[in-house]
Amino acid sequence: MSDSNAFAPGYMMNKKVVVSGGTSGIGLAIARGFAEAGAEVTATGSSTARLSAAEQEASAKLRFQKLDVRDGEAVQDFFASLSSLHVLVNCQGVARPDEEWEEDTFLDVMDINLNSVMRLSREAFPLLRAEGGTIINVASMLSYLADESVPSYTASKTGIVGLTRALAHKYGRAGVRVNAVAPGYHRTDMTKALWSVPDSEKRVAGRSALKRWGEAQDLVGPALFLASPAAAFVTGITLPVDGGYHTG
Repeated sequence: MSDSNAFAPGYMMNKKVVVSGGTSGIGLAIARGFAEAGAEVTATGSSTARLSAAEQEASAKLRFQKLDVRDGEAVQDFFASLSSLHVLVNCQGVARPDEEWEEDTFLDVMDINLNSVMRLSREAFPLLRAEGGTIINVASMLSYLADESVPSYTASKTGIVGLTRALAHKYGRAGVRVNAVAPGYHRTDMTKALWSVPDSEKRVAGRSALKRWGEAQDLVGPALFLASPAAAFVTGITLPVDGGYHTG
């Protein structure tokens, strides 16, 4: 496909996509975006409440399935059940402000945010290799900055950048591309404590180059680009999608 046709209607038609952490927030927006582009999307999550809420918009192009990314056997069984796969989006992630200074919480957040990306990518690789597919990881502006209230989140999202590079070189020889996007402050449930307070909302917007908060939808275009033929020679990179916040 030529570059000029990379985003032609239907370029994702019938492609198989998995979005881990796709039952709410940024993950759900990305799952919707791929489905609207024509892909057949399976969005996974471990929260029964979020799965139940997301199920209300299930369709022939978008389905939801429970998956605990900490459970290696469950992850193996999940990918073994798939007949093919073109795109894996690793959007799973949690933050536990202040609690992450406790060792058990630190390790649990690290397992969900970073270890599971390796776990899912490794199990998905044979399917992606067969299709010349791609992996898109979700990092964070805290891959570049620091927040003392979330040491594990900060460390794990920094680790995503390095893991993305390593996976890109390991899997690139098999024709599988691996990239990441790094969201900034987007209006989601995770950041509601900030954007719902006028002073902190204004402070965040004021530091960004675009003088506004991001929306979950702002991540959809970058994800679709990285999965498209237009990005055929793009691998190993982390693309900030933060309105210029981390450079402010």
